[in-house]
Order: sequence, then C-alpha cells, then structure tokens
Amino acid sequence: MSIVIATLRRELLIAFRSPGDMINPLMFFVIAVTLFPLGVGSDKAFLSEIASGVIWVTALLAVMLSMDSLFRSDYEDGSLEQLLLSPQPIYFIILAKVAGHWLISGLPLVILAPVLASMLALPQQSLLPLLAGLMLGTPILTLLGAIGMALTVGLSRSGLLLAVLILPLYIPVLVFGTGLVDSAQGGMGISGLLALLGAMLVLAVCLAPLAIVAALRISVN
Repeated sequence: MSIVIATLRRELLIAFRSPGDMINPLMFFVIAVTLFPLGVGSDKAFLSEIASGVIWVTALLAVMLSMDSLFRSDYEDGSLEQLLLSPQPIYFIILAKVAGHWLISGLPLVILAPVLASMLALPQQSLLPLLAGLMLGTPILTLLGAIGMALTVGLSRSGLLLAVLILPLYIPVLVFGTGLVDSAQGGMGISGLLALLGAMLVLAVCLAPLAIVAALRISVN
C-alpha cells in the first residue's frame, strides 16, 4: 500500500505542477458541449433527446485527449524503463498511475457533467443516472485508453493510431452509458445497465493493468 500511495501522490504532484495537462481536456469538454446548442438550435425537446449522447461522446473524446500525458514524460526521461525493472509489484504501480490520472482528468468531467447536462435541458430525473454512469464509465475509458497509450508511447505522432486502437473498445461503454440515461428518461429500470457497467469496471481493473504492463514492455524494448 505504501508503494501505491507514493505513486498516487507523485502523479498528483506532477499534475499540479503542470496544470495545462489537467485543464486542457476539461476546457475541451466544456467548449464542445456548449457549442452544440449554437449549432443545432435551442429547441429544448431536441436538446433533451441528444443531451446524454453529447455528454458521453465529448467526455469520451476528452478522456482520449488527456491520455497523451499518462506515460509520455516517464518514457522521455527514462523513468518508465526503471519502473519496469523495479522489484516492486508493477501491477499496483500501474493501477495507481491510472487512478491518479483519472482523479486529475476524469473526475472533473464527472463533476461538471450534470451542470452541462442541465444546460442541454436534460430532465432532472436523468441527472443522477448520468452521474452514476460517468462515475463507472470514465474509469473504464481511462483504463482502456492507457492500454492504447502504452502501445504507442514510443511513437512521436501517435494520436491517430491511438484513436484507431481504442475507439472500438469504447463503443460498449458508450452504448451502455447513453442507454442508462435513455432508460431513466423513459421511466424504465436502470439497475441492469448499472450492473453491466460495474462488471465492466471490475473486469477492466483486474485485467487492464496486466495488458498495460505487457504493452509498455513491448514499447520500451
């Protein structure tokens, strides 16, 4: 646990010393969502229908935008190679790094999402399901994105390749996340979709760090 706490503390300190890495995805999220009413009109009925999809798609893109800072600096200064050679349990170190990244880039999106959803005329009864879905879904997006970032960390221009690798993996999370809000708007139960997202999160937490470590070893070697 001391290694996990130390790694998490290090990630947070690095992020606060470089606030641009934390602010840029959040600003993209805010700007992208606020542009939709300007582009499609201010009809509240139409905005409420597309609100969940807009929030989820922009959150997905914001998470993907933030992934470049996860392993890049460690790779460039050589600390990533030292990390892979460390006798400490690499699984928990990687999990702590990803958790720190989510706290910096994913959690602010979750907190801000209900405010932006209200601006898009999303009904009040759908705000809590939206928040619950994002709380479960954004860590999954971060873990899956970390796998793609680990595979492309050694490439100078990895943006397009990263998108090709991880966007197909994001589709189930997007479908279940938007379906959760749509079910709440339609008065249907949401416990099944919440359980599916929860199961996906548990599976990602268990397996994604193993895939990240393997991808990092490939990239470093």
